[in-house]
Amino acid sequence: MARPDRDAPSPTSPARRFGAPRDGAVPRVENIRVTAPDLARRAALERARGRLVFAAFGFAALFCALVAKLADATILDPVEPKHEIVARRPPPLPLVTNAAASVIPTLADSMPHAQRAMITDRNGEILAVSLPTAVLYANPREMVDQTDAAHRIKQVIPRLDEAELLQRLTSGKQFVYLSRQITPREQLAVNQLGIPGVYFAPTEKRRYPLGRVAAHVLGGVDVDEKGVAGVEKAFDARMRDDNAPLKLSLDIRVQAIVREELEHAKDQFNAIGACGIVMDVRTGEVLAMVSLPDYDANDFGHATDESRFNRALSGMYEPGSTFKLQTASMALDYGTVALWSEFDASRPIHIGRFTITDFEGKHRWLYLPEVLAYSSNLGAAHIALTVGAERQRAWLRHMGMFSRIGIELPEAGLPIIPPASNWHESTIMTVGFGHGIAVSPLHVVRGTAAVANGGIVLRPTILALPPDDKLQGERVMAQATSDVMRKLMRLVVTDGYGKPAEVAGYYVGGKTGTAEKVGRGGYKKHANVSAFISVFPMNAPRYAVYMMLDEPKANADSHGYATAGWVSAPAAGKVIARIGPILGLLPDVDHAAEIQASLAIPLQPARPPGAKLLEPGPAPEPWKTTPEKGKTSAVTAQRHPSGDPSDKPAVQPPAPVVHDLRHEVSYEIPASAAR
Repeated sequence: MARPDRDAPSPTSPARRFGAPRDGAVPRVENIRVTAPDLARRAALERARGRLVFAAFGFAALFCALVAKLADATILDPVEPKHEIVARRPPPLPLVTNAAASVIPTLADSMPHAQRAMITDRNGEILAVSLPTAVLYANPREMVDQTDAAHRIKQVIPRLDEAELLQRLTSGKQFVYLSRQITPREQLAVNQLGIPGVYFAPTEKRRYPLGRVAAHVLGGVDVDEKGVAGVEKAFDARMRDDNAPLKLSLDIRVQAIVREELEHAKDQFNAIGACGIVMDVRTGEVLAMVSLPDYDANDFGHATDESRFNRALSGMYEPGSTFKLQTASMALDYGTVALWSEFDASRPIHIGRFTITDFEGKHRWLYLPEVLAYSSNLGAAHIALTVGAERQRAWLRHMGMFSRIGIELPEAGLPIIPPASNWHESTIMTVGFGHGIAVSPLHVVRGTAAVANGGIVLRPTILALPPDDKLQGERVMAQATSDVMRKLMRLVVTDGYGKPAEVAGYYVGGKTGTAEKVGRGGYKKHANVSAFISVFPMNAPRYAVYMMLDEPKANADSHGYATAGWVSAPAAGKVIARIGPILGLLPDVDHAAEIQASLAIPLQPARPPGAKLLEPGPAPEPWKTTPEKGKTSAVTAQRHPSGDPSDKPAVQPPAPVVHDLRHEVSYEIPASAAR
């Protein structure tokens, strides 16, 4: 332990020199006197030090904020314009439309608030979708140099016209459109120019990935994304209010095949137009609808009137011999003819100065199956006369031939029919083989579907139906009548003019139809509408296929003919062969003999023992319509050749001619009607 005298001295202990006595020491504490001016100076220094520290922290915070902003603008989100800039900028002045200063909404108010719903086919394939774009507009009064601005904008959006841009920017207005739709890449490029007075607003652009494939069904939209044709117009409000995809009944695979085969046939026979339809005969769902020429749905605004014209719905054509299916069904269902009934096709029918003949006729009496298989105009005219005017009109009315087709598309047209006051014997006969009345191709398809599906006429639809949906249809004929007609339709393909449509394993049935077109001077020779309506498989009908060529030209492939059996039936067969497997229908060749036997019917059925001649009588079925009051039927009962051969229709004055130059139809009695 250290000695006390060697411990370190305390600060308050006295100080003494080395070796000096203890009492010779002096105190260590020194008292310093600070004056008031010194204290004031020290306080000022402290305040200055605090302010410097506060300023340093402030500058550091600002520097950090600047660094963060630069990092966001250059690394995280490099100079990409955001829609929020529209909210931060002052809103543009309202537009004035006239001298009365009526105000329309500002641009921001007119922008769509939700994306337009996409359109898909029945399998979910996208047919139409809206992509994000932007509206480019400006306030020229905020610009420094309008000429330079127009030139620089032209550099990044080459499709714009620089002279037009400059004209708008120098108009003196406070609001001008520069481009209705620009892509996000173009928006970024314009934003990088840093031109004052240039603004963006979010919008959409409708795109159709498949271009032409379903153009007439989809239609199109205008620059404001409002539907102006097709599905886009029919369901415009629905697609604006509901973002859920709109599912159509189309099968885009089937649609593409029909278009491909139809275009090939159109080019092969140099036709001016064409039309193709596939419909489910059990539900009325349209799986394909093609009209040629067509257009790119992405460029609807530049499509011509001819390419926009939908031949399947808006075109009203004389159906020709495809209507003989209606005539035969009507007479069989009313009970005015039987399968073994015979009709005089040995001589023309003369009505005034007009004559009805057959195309390559047999020049003999024909049984009912032969009338369809050989497409006899004379036979069909005699069959129609057994029914009469009132019941013929009632039948066609129930088949929907007197009204719009009822499909959801706005292009559906109204059939052209003679008035009841002019429905004389001449009209009965010509309508019996598809002349003197004009309907759309879809009318023909629906009517034929009812003939094949058991006698139920359905409303065609372009929307996909739920599997459990209860179909709404009207019975127009007995099931037994439909069963017989399916055999007759099959006979047309196996033994008649429809042979080119045969596809092994699919048991196709159908009917050819070739009608001369009408010009200013009457029916035009060598200008036909050639169509083939088919249903397959006839042992269990599922789908109707309709193929039509407008003014096909004969060539070596058709052996000099331009009729439906040579130009349209082969195309229908190709379509059936390709779409059958896609739709889940594989050709049944293992049971061919059994199925063919169930559909067989002779061309010349034997009269059953004891069978009597059929006379027209009232229809016993409750779904039939009675004749109009005050009207009488003009009927010619057909008899065996051993009867009086002088029986012929009474001569009636010809009906007045009514021309429709756009659809090229006429009510004039044909001088020489094609089959």
